[in-house]
Amino acid sequence: MNNNAKASKHARSESMWAYIMVAPTVIGLLVLNIYPFLDTIKLSFSKTRPFGLYELRGIQNYIQMFQSAEFWRANLNTLWFCVLTVPIGMLLSLVVAVMLNTKIKGRTFFRAVFFLPMVVAPAAVAMVWKWIFNTEYGILNTLLMHNINWITDPNIVMITCSIVAIWSAIGYDAVLLLSGLQNISQSYYEAASLDGATKIQQFFNITLPMVSPTLFVVLIMRLMSSIKVYDLIYMMIEEANPALTSAQSLMYLFYRESFVTGNKGLGSSVVIWTVAVIGLVTVVQFVGQKKWVNYEV
Repeated sequence: MNNNAKASKHARSESMWAYIMVAPTVIGLLVLNIYPFLDTIKLSFSKTRPFGLYELRGIQNYIQMFQSAEFWRANLNTLWFCVLTVPIGMLLSLVVAVMLNTKIKGRTFFRAVFFLPMVVAPAAVAMVWKWIFNTEYGILNTLLMHNINWITDPNIVMITCSIVAIWSAIGYDAVLLLSGLQNISQSYYEAASLDGATKIQQFFNITLPMVSPTLFVVLIMRLMSSIKVYDLIYMMIEEANPALTSAQSLMYLFYRESFVTGNKGLGSSVVIWTVAVIGLVTVVQFVGQKKWVNYEV
């Protein structure tokens, strides 16, 4: 009986310490994520007043949002940005990861170089690229010997932003894919070589299926990041830029409605819509993964 009491006391002590250890994370999740999200839902059904006051107005914000041509244009811009960045970015990241997985001299150095954009401040990245794409004295137009309005032309401004986005994320995605490549047993390649398989056949029949779980994770992260894009567009394109309409994403529209025009109710509706789109896209990906993701070892 005494031993049982000691065991019970020890179990309670361990449980208490477990709760103490996870408490900071839980509190941070509640304060920084869950409460703001619930407050955003409330604001999406409200009309904000000065001094933080608000009044409920039902679904009027959503009706106004769905009737706005600017809102649907932001949806198309966001979709176009995803199309431009996700497939090309993942392809280039996979190519870089495969190259870094080979036995080349200075492999560690190249890994650091490709990962470097992730540790550079986004403001610095935007500043450098704005200089590169500058119409009058940008280095890119100087090399091309032709003046192209990379940032002010509505027809190509989204392509310009996509180039910067791909460059910024390729190193991080490549490191994730590299970890997946390194988990593939060399015995598969040795057996395939003995059977006469070429390097290309080995890539499509061994490398691609075995790295597909990591590809799936990268796909989810990259799609979510592209749908939520804001900071890049904000720093690359100024308010007075005539191409802003062609580059304005959903999150940029949220920023303008909430903090420029002061219509936080409509801005919150845009956020809830974006969260719903991300949720729908994620569900579709999890359903579709059964057809192309290989979890067999």
